[in-house]
Parts: sequence; C-alpha cells; structure tokens
Amino acid sequence: MTENKNEEQILDNETIEESAAEAVFAAEEIPAEENHGPVEKDELQLAQEKIAELEAKIEEMDNRYLRLQADFDNSRRRAKLDMEAAQKYRVQSIASDLVEALDNFERATKIEAENEQTKSLLQGMEMVYKAITDALTKEGIEPISSVGEEFDPRLHQAVMQVQDENFGSNIVVEEFQKGYLLKDRVIRPAMVKVNE
Repeated sequence: MTENKNEEQILDNETIEESAAEAVFAAEEIPAEENHGPVEKDELQLAQEKIAELEAKIEEMDNRYLRLQADFDNSRRRAKLDMEAAQKYRVQSIASDLVEALDNFERATKIEAENEQTKSLLQGMEMVYKAITDALTKEGIEPISSVGEEFDPRLHQAVMQVQDENFGSNIVVEEFQKGYLLKDRVIRPAMVKVNE
C-alpha cells in the first residue's frame, strides 16, 4: 500500500513538474512588455502565478514524501525492536510457570530423609531440580540474590521489617521466596524480610 502511495506521489510530482515546465516555456515565449500591450502583461503575470503555484505544490509533495519516508523508517525500526524483544524474552511465559515448580522442588529437597528409599527419591528430585535450573540458566534466567544485599524495590518485595543489629539499614535479612530475572527483566521479585 505504501508503494502505491509513493507511485501516486511520483506521478503527481511528474505531472506538476511538467505543468511547471510548460508554464515556464509559455512565459519565455511572451515577448517583452514594451513591444506589446496590457494583454500580454496579464498573460505574463498569470504564467508567473501559475509557476509559483506549481512550485508550491512541488514543495508540498516533497515534504509529504519525506514525512511518509520517515514514518516508514520509524515503523520498520519499531517492528525490528519488537521482534528482537520477542526473541529475547521468548521463554518468559514458560519460565514464569517453571519457577513455581522450582519452589516445590526446593521445599521437597529440604525434607529430612529417614530411610534409604526416601534418600534415593530426594537424590532423584535434586537431579531433576538441577537439570531444570541448568536449562533455565542457558536461557538467561537467573535467581535474584537477596540476603545481605541492599533492598531494591525493582528486585525485592518486602513482606516484613525487623530491627537486627547484625545488618545495616535497608539490608535484606531473610528470603522467603526466590525471585528470578530473565536477562534484564524481573520474572518474579524475591519475597524478603528487610532490616529497618
């Protein structure tokens, strides 16, 4: 559709330029004013007005063409950025679901094993947990470090505040739930306890 508009503009520009050339040619053919009466003077003035009008139309068409070209370039650049973002964050939806599964694996691996059968089951769960975290790491998904770090509202969600002399002000004391980043985007903030 943009190509059709551009072709129409080019045709309009060519038509205007042809009309301008004809008007200039007609103006040049009119003899000097002193040899003729007022009728020729009016024709010359009309031809000059027509030239000015056509030149204004050409300038308007050129400006319109430049604006359309700029709009096209901006649209192409936006589409490219959208494609890059979609590629960069393509795993976000599945990663959001998998972090919930990782929470369950972490809780399960903290269970005390009372017999060999439970120990082997926990060992298998740890292997699966490690395989999932390795796959997520390959896709750019990393856990947010929290304990001992300064509270950052973009990365942490404070659910409690305490007064602990062992930590400085506004430092994360405890992590209740891990947070995760996908490259530079927060998938889920870490749920933490913060020192006042």
